[in-house]
Amino acid sequence: MKLVIISHTEHYQKTDGTIVGWGPTVTEINHLTAIFEEIVHLGMLYAGEAPASALPYTSSNIKFVNIPSVGGAGLKNKLKILTSAPKTIQLVRCFVNASDYFQLRTPTGIGVYLIPYLTWFTKTPGWYKYAGNWKQSSAPLGYAFQRWFLKRQSRTVTINGAWNDQPKHCETFENPCLTEADLALGKALMTTKRMVHPINLCYVGRLETPKGVGRVIDAVTALKPEDKAKLGVIHFVGDGNERNDFERQAALSGVDIQFHGFLSRHSVFEIYKDCHGFLMPTTASEGFPKVLAEAMNFGCVPIVSNISSIGQYIKTDKTGFVLSDINKDTLSACIIDLINLSTPDYLRLVSNGQEVVERFTFAYYNDHIKHTILN
Repeated sequence: MKLVIISHTEHYQKTDGTIVGWGPTVTEINHLTAIFEEIVHLGMLYAGEAPASALPYTSSNIKFVNIPSVGGAGLKNKLKILTSAPKTIQLVRCFVNASDYFQLRTPTGIGVYLIPYLTWFTKTPGWYKYAGNWKQSSAPLGYAFQRWFLKRQSRTVTINGAWNDQPKHCETFENPCLTEADLALGKALMTTKRMVHPINLCYVGRLETPKGVGRVIDAVTALKPEDKAKLGVIHFVGDGNERNDFERQAALSGVDIQFHGFLSRHSVFEIYKDCHGFLMPTTASEGFPKVLAEAMNFGCVPIVSNISSIGQYIKTDKTGFVLSDINKDTLSACIIDLINLSTPDYLRLVSNGQEVVERFTFAYYNDHIKHTILN
């Protein structure tokens, strides 16, 4: 079977000619070769140096095809989405018509016209992957339109979370991020990992205010000296336009806060192994961030906001801590509760989280596709 994937995933060309793309997406596609003999990924190629998080495709049966690179803020960038549409549609038509299935990854700028096009003008079977917050109450206009349209057509739509009012063709799907080998590593690690001060914490994702980076720094800054003494390193992995501001703020916190920028998947996993807690007090639109499942696999107890489907997986005092209010004081209190956990209570939370973690494996995801999409 041949699958065509259409997305806005960023790709880069290395000096040796190798094409690399956003690591989580590329890894997911690499594992889809267990189902599909041939995969074509229509994505976007950018100039410049690839971030450390970018990865190559691991199979010669995966072909990357560049579509016009569009997106970003501002009227000029929004107009480019439309002016590039004819070329994008031409490429989509060519490859989708020659495939057995397609997958369109949404929400994305090009989804505004590709969802209607694929719904009305192609007979090829396929599905839409909506990776954002399915229940976002104040979504941007383009995202709201895509969600509205996806609710009103016949092909399968995979979404984050399970909702009482979701249409029958909208299927709850977890976004995969872990291999069976990763699960084995996590289980082996937890035979020796214990709560011993100082306790290290981490965050992985975009460095921006809505994701809660500043809120984390404020919360640890406000801790009493005796609580700060129980903290080791707080690791921030990722990058963003606000990074310099956050670094200046962190320098005044009285806590060892380290900014790593983008890291390889292996390096991120090494940080998870060294930490006992994962912090994401976000107010941004989320589906279910893959990094949560990754961190939990390696023994990081999550402290998170109840955004989108996150609260369906993370339960206070069962699998982690869910913030009742997204503010500095509530976050400080949860951090204190976390760093004061006894080893038995810590291991209980981690053990309870294994049922969640196992739903985010590539094997589980592929089986779900076979039974739901290809059946």
